[in-house]
Amino acid sequence: MKKTTYTAEILKYIPFLYVIWSDELLSPSEISVFKKSIETDSISEAAKTTLKKWINAEESPLDETLVSWKKIIDDSGLKLIESDAYPLTSFSMRLASNSQSTEIYDESLKYIEINLGIQPNHYHHLFDVKIETASSAAFYSAEKIDTLLKGEHAPYVDKFREKLNDPIFDFQIIRNKEEFRNHVLAQVKFLAKDGYGAMAYDNAYGGIGNMPTYASIFENLMYVDGSLTIKFGVQFGLFGGSIQNLGTKKHHDKYLKETGEANLLGCFAMTETRHGSNVRGVKTTATYVKETDSIVIETPGENDNKEYIGNALHAEMATVFAQLIVNGKNEGVHAILTRIRDKDGNLMPGVKVEDNGYKLGLNGVDNGKIWFSNVAVPRENLLNRYGDIDKDGNYTSPIENPNKRFFTMLGTLVGGRICVAKGALSGAKKALSIAVKYALQRRQFNSNEKIQEDLIMDYPTHQLRLIKPIAKSYVYHTVLDKLIKDYANSKEDGRREIETQAAALKASITWFSNQTIQECREACGGKGYLIENKIPHIKGDVDIFTTFEGDNTVLIQLAAKGILTNFKTEFNSDNFMDVLKYVGTQLSDRLTTINPIFTNKTDKEHLFDTEFHKEAFEYRTRRLTFSVASRVQKYIKKGIPSYQAFLKVQTHMVMLGKAYSEELSYNEFLNFVEKIQEEELRFLFKKLGALFALSEINDHAAWYLEHGYISANKSKAIRKQVERICSELRPHVNTLVDGFGIPKSCLKTPIL
Repeated sequence: MKKTTYTAEILKYIPFLYVIWSDELLSPSEISVFKKSIETDSISEAAKTTLKKWINAEESPLDETLVSWKKIIDDSGLKLIESDAYPLTSFSMRLASNSQSTEIYDESLKYIEINLGIQPNHYHHLFDVKIETASSAAFYSAEKIDTLLKGEHAPYVDKFREKLNDPIFDFQIIRNKEEFRNHVLAQVKFLAKDGYGAMAYDNAYGGIGNMPTYASIFENLMYVDGSLTIKFGVQFGLFGGSIQNLGTKKHHDKYLKETGEANLLGCFAMTETRHGSNVRGVKTTATYVKETDSIVIETPGENDNKEYIGNALHAEMATVFAQLIVNGKNEGVHAILTRIRDKDGNLMPGVKVEDNGYKLGLNGVDNGKIWFSNVAVPRENLLNRYGDIDKDGNYTSPIENPNKRFFTMLGTLVGGRICVAKGALSGAKKALSIAVKYALQRRQFNSNEKIQEDLIMDYPTHQLRLIKPIAKSYVYHTVLDKLIKDYANSKEDGRREIETQAAALKASITWFSNQTIQECREACGGKGYLIENKIPHIKGDVDIFTTFEGDNTVLIQLAAKGILTNFKTEFNSDNFMDVLKYVGTQLSDRLTTINPIFTNKTDKEHLFDTEFHKEAFEYRTRRLTFSVASRVQKYIKKGIPSYQAFLKVQTHMVMLGKAYSEELSYNEFLNFVEKIQEEELRFLFKKLGALFALSEINDHAAWYLEHGYISANKSKAIRKQVERICSELRPHVNTLVDGFGIPKSCLKTPIL
């Protein structure tokens, strides 16, 4: 074969040209990136002309040309070094300079490698070269990403993470639940000394009055241990939060400082054995006795006890939710501070507590059952922000409507629901970090004896299973940060929408976290099954997050009802079907969706267009809203009670709630991305957003196909783009998990 020779300025592009033509297809994105690289390169015009000739999609290089490129690569004797930040750029530069090393990366080549996501697994089978070591690119700064995520809370979070390096937080496998619980209690008290538990309280009570910062501390605690996180949340968030949000100044002055310092240990006694999500139906009673000016707490039946109460074995006091009975009238559920132990730890008369025993996870949390038998507490112990009993024994409330009063009371506790979602997400982030770092060093399989086994991170299936949830984690992080901020700044009369958002996101994110942690466990094989490598520990702890602070299936329906309430102006029309038809037509016209051009459009610019993503999410949410409302209306017109009508559309409502959370998450993420000042980081986050959006559309492809929103070809193109984006993000995967900001001490495992 005649040997072909090229100048150095052309030679450096040969490996890239060979890689992109190896699949016999040059995509528009590859042409665009290649052209920009060539045009900005300081090479001669003659070289640019030659190179542009080879990136013409209409005319591929001759077979002889491809063979000559392959021979140049094979005959070079150079090794491709995986540990290089940009392996193909480094190899190409060494090929052009006939050198074994390079110190400075060529910016034009680096631009191609970064923007096309070219990585070793794309060309292992093409290059007859030996692979030596492994790593990933460092084009982006994990520290800058972490700073971006921390936002205004950075000073507090940074200081807190330093605190987590203390030996008291070292990972231990403690099998005995009593020993584990005492260890976690010591950790909680250790943190309380520095004021971390009281952060959401006002300055007078040892805090800084900042709920969002408290939530950031809470989510970082999950990097240490789930039991510590929940024990911390029960003591300061639920018990202390109930005093802060449902009590008045007299309660704050008497209890909040001691609670924040963990000198007064408390629990949050809401759930009952027979009543979990249905708080309004709790059976425990709190009867006002005028003669003694006291409130008597009573458990009416054996199975009406408080159940699964965190801190039950350690607490001195409980916030007890009970039916408040005054002058023979049930005023609905209220919260009453009830002492359950004396200062020496002995149970108070009439109080019975049983240990819930060992659980799937969170065995460092002392969950228990509590019964009350004729337990009297002072009238002043009623947390009276929304309902009070005056000294004459009369009940008063600033909210006359009992239903509104009840939901207003619960609305003040929504912050805890948001924190649960944040904690679950942190569990997923930690599992992803361990799985990714393991995948960047674990090798498996190769048919060519001259090449080392491939990194499992380089397999497309592995990229899909880990990089997709990484992108979703970033999206969910931003929406939860926005939600907790909105909640902290909201007024009581403006919390309805926030409650709907919190319900939808808590359900969606805790489901996502559990699925992700399981995927990470499998991605680490047998090593992922060992508790010492932490993923099983995380898995057991996060499992229950789908249940407490509201069962997910119940919450997602609650969110759907909130969406329907917002739709009520259309829903309450006398001729609902006309409204549906009119609004549906408006929507279709505005989105320009159901037409052959749109449904078949598959070019990359369109698939990456944020407007397409927003429209797809909005179309699904609105269409589901209209259809579920229509079904309910039809049932009601037939004389079926509204409660039964909603039961008939439960699965439909679950789908609506999920669609709503996806749309909400994506839109808030776009708002976040637009505020990123650094262009390179904004580009990266846009790619993460595109992966989130296209993944969700792909996951619901059947629905979109059923409704004619996309064609089969478009569905296929979306699936391919999901795979392609994962491939493009592969060089940055280590940076992305480091961007979560998890302290290294929390990631120490034998597997790494």
